[in-house]
This record gives sequence, C-alpha cells and structure tokens, in this order.
Amino acid sequence: MKLIDIYNLAVKKGIEQDPRTKHQIREELNKAKREFKKLKGIDRKVFDKENLKNPYADTRILYGDHNKNIKTIIVGIDMEAPEIIAVDRLNEKGVSIDLVMAHHPEGIAWARFYDVMHLQVAVLEKFGISLEVGEGLLKDRMGEVERAVAPANHFRSVDIARLLDIPFMCVHTPADNHVTNYLQKLFDRKKPKKISQVIAILKNIPEYSDALKKKAGPRILIGDPNKDAGRIFVDMTGGTEGSKKVFARLSQAGVGTIITMHLSEEHFKRAKDEHINIVIAGHIASDNLGLNLFLDEIEKIEKINIVDCSGFVRIKR
Repeated sequence: MKLIDIYNLAVKKGIEQDPRTKHQIREELNKAKREFKKLKGIDRKVFDKENLKNPYADTRILYGDHNKNIKTIIVGIDMEAPEIIAVDRLNEKGVSIDLVMAHHPEGIAWARFYDVMHLQVAVLEKFGISLEVGEGLLKDRMGEVERAVAPANHFRSVDIARLLDIPFMCVHTPADNHVTNYLQKLFDRKKPKKISQVIAILKNIPEYSDALKKKAGPRILIGDPNKDAGRIFVDMTGGTEGSKKVFARLSQAGVGTIITMHLSEEHFKRAKDEHINIVIAGHIASDNLGLNLFLDEIEKIEKINIVDCSGFVRIKR
C-alpha cells in the first residue's frame, strides 16, 4: 500500500465517520476553493492545497515520498523527535520500518489544527444547540487555542524525519471521529440508566480494559455511580476541548452525562456548576480506540505490519 493511499483512506474514512453531513463537508471544502481563487502572489503560492480536498487540518503527510510502498508502520500517540530517532535505530537493527504514524498532529498539521474545531458546531447542533449559538461559543475558544499554539516550534519532529529520511504522517480528527461515532452508537443502543452502567460499558471495551491496568482507565469526574445518566453526549472530536460556556447550554438541552477524553480544570469548574455528570473515559485509551478502528480499515484492504509505540497498543476487531 502506498503512503498516499493510506493518507487518502484516512481522509475518506474520517469523512464517513464525521458528525457533519456530506453537504456540510462539501460546503467547507468549497469555501476553501473560493478563498484560494481570490488569492494572489505569495498568498496563493503558500496556500495549503490539501485544504481543497481534506477537511482535516490536523491530518497530513508530513514528510516522505507519496508513492513509497508501506509494509510496516510504527504507530504512536505522540511521535516526536525521540521516537523518530528510535525508529532510525530500529532500522539499523534490521526492523525495517517504512512509515511513522502519529496520532497527535505535528508540523503543518499542528500549526493550524484548531481549524478542525468548526466541526464542534455540528456536533452541538445535534444535541439541540443552534448553529448561531454554537458558532458564537466556539469563536472565542478557537482564538484561545490559536494563541496558545502559535508560539510553538511546530516543525521539530518533521525536521528530524527529513534529516533521517523517514516517512512521517499524522492522523488526528479522522481517528477521533471513529472513536466518537463508535461510542455514541454504542451508548445510544445500550441506553444505560445509571452512571455505574456507563462505566461498566467502557470497562468492557479492550482499549479501556488495558488502560485500567495502567491506572488510566475510565472514571467518574463529576457525579455519583447511582445517579441517572440521562441523555449521553460523547464529546471526543473537534481538535480539542470546546468552549467553557457550553455546559449551561448542554444542560438546558437535556444532556445528563458527557463522556469525554479529558477535561481542563476550568472546564471542570464550569461543568460542576451545571450539575452535569462527567465521565472521563481516558485520553490515551480513547486515542487508541480511534486509531485501532482506522487501522482495521487499512487492513481490510491490505495486510500491514504494525509496531506499537508511544502509548499505542494494537487491538484488532
């Protein structure tokens, strides 16, 4: 399987699992095309043309020959300079790794990853928060994230991959779409009555079972095991945490429990004030589930050797 085929499959499967409609995704891509047509000079020259066909700013081929045949991929949650150097060492020892696949974005995919946060508006709309309100809540939060990301040295790991000539890519929101869709459908089908039942369902998923052994499994952050779960909202895609003001709106919309990967202290305080149950499924465990579901899609097409690394554990379905 060629590197470009893996990348295109990530985009395709991400779209299939996306909470937005196909029409909404086409509109986003058409907007990028209209913006590109208006550009001139240096602005047109430096425009990231992947935006014209890929709605996920945080998923890119970061380095490497697009036509390279890939037989072995080393997959990790965070693949940075140390991991890439380790890959070079493994190759010296005869392991023969063809591609480094990270979950968390690096390089150009990290520099503008917050663009995928627009996806959150569609998710909120499904739970009763209007498009106008969702966009208003998101605007300030996106500004916060943009300011936080801007000073980073985005290309450290990509430069190491280039110097060592090791193909490198990242798959972020497409994997997060997989885990979100998988869990939302699971909870919609099982309809747990109590928070204890929510936790029990998560614990029986292999990625979360593995996380329990590592002291990073599912837990109740806000609420009590015997409390009613109510309507369940799986919040695990859209780049990063959304607005801190969203919890009041979700409470008003009838959401009883939010299942998420992680929650900042400020988000925790706001959620607590609204008396919404919060279940932390586990960040790395959830990332594992999303990546595993995507890798299963690759292996439906061609058998690929996967090397686990950096918090990732391969579990097939």
